[in-house]
Amino acid sequence: MITNQEDGFLRDIWYFAVRSDELKLGCLLSLKLLGEPIVLGRKKTGQPFALRDICPHRGIPLSDGRLIGDELECCYHGWRFNSEGTCICIPSLTEDQNLELSRIKVPNYPVQELSGCIWIFMPSDFRNMELKKIPPTVPDVFSKPAMTEKLTFPCHIDHAVIGLMDPAHGPFVHQSWWWRSRKSVHTKSKVFGPTDLGFAMLKHKPSSNSLAYKILGRDIETEITFRLPGIRIETIHVGRNLVVGLTTVTPIDRKTTQINHLVFWSMSYLWLIKPFLKPFLKRFLQQDRDIVEKQQRGLQYEHNLMLINDADVQAKWYFRLKKSYGDAAKNKEPFINPVELTTLNWRS
Repeated sequence: MITNQEDGFLRDIWYFAVRSDELKLGCLLSLKLLGEPIVLGRKKTGQPFALRDICPHRGIPLSDGRLIGDELECCYHGWRFNSEGTCICIPSLTEDQNLELSRIKVPNYPVQELSGCIWIFMPSDFRNMELKKIPPTVPDVFSKPAMTEKLTFPCHIDHAVIGLMDPAHGPFVHQSWWWRSRKSVHTKSKVFGPTDLGFAMLKHKPSSNSLAYKILGRDIETEITFRLPGIRIETIHVGRNLVVGLTTVTPIDRKTTQINHLVFWSMSYLWLIKPFLKPFLKRFLQQDRDIVEKQQRGLQYEHNLMLINDADVQAKWYFRLKKSYGDAAKNKEPFINPVELTTLNWRS
C-alpha cells in the first residue's frame, strides 16, 4: 500500500479545493474531496472556512442550509454551527434543558486562500491534526489567475497525475499544428532535481518543436516543478516578464479526479489574445481527458502496468514520493525526498 488508506489518497497534506471566485460571499458550496463531503463558506470578513458537510443531529448535508452572518444553520431543525464547527444553538431546547452545546462539533478543515486559489488541508485524524508545510502558491505579483479551465477525469488520481506529467505522449495525444506532430519528435535531455515535496525540471530553454512557446517571444526559459499530492507549476521567464501555469489534480473519489489549470501572466498583450488562447487550453486538457478515458477501458482487465526508463522515471518518482510521505506521516517521522539530481533522456 502507498499509504495507510485503502483509497490510495495521501492525507495530512494540502489539496486545491476551488478557485476563489467560485465561493461567493453569503453562499455555501458543497463539494467532495477524497470521498469526503465538505461544505465551504465565507465569513463576513471574506475569510473562507470548511466543515464536514453532515449535520451530527440527523445526518442531513449542512450545505442544504444557509449562512446567517458567520453561522451555518441546518435546514432540518435549525441547529447552528460557527465557522469552527462548534454548535452554538439548538432551537428545540427549552430553558430548563441543560445541554453543553460546545461538545457538539462538526469536523473543521483548515483552509488558506492564496493568489485566487482556496486550498484545504485533508487530515488523517481531526483529533490530532498537525499542519504539514504550507499550500503551494505562485509568485506574489499575481493576485488571481488570468485564465482558468476545469475538467473532470474518470480515473484515480494516480492515473491523472502520471498521465499529465508523462513527457512522451505529446506527439501522439496532442497532435496539433500549434503544439506537436509525429514528425517533430526528437531526443530531449533535461536535468531534474529534488524540491520541497517533489522535484523540478530545472530552468531550461523550451523545446524548439513547441509552437505555443514561440508566441511569447525569443528570450524564454522555463522551469517545471511537481509537488505532492498532485501539483504542477510551470514558470516561464520571458525576459523580465512571467507566465505561470498552475495545474492541480484533486481526487473527488476513487474513480473521479478534478483537474484545474490556472494561468497567470504579467504581459498586457496576452489579454488581447486571451479569447484565442482559452479554446486551445481547453482542447489540450480535453485531449488528456480523452486518452485517460480510453485507458480506463483497458485497466478493467490489466492492472500491472510497465514504467520504463527514462520517459517514465517521473512517474516512478511520484510513487516513491507518495510512499515516503505516507510512511513519514504514519510514523510521525521527517519526510525524506527520494529524488536525486538526475539527467533524463527521451524522445518526444
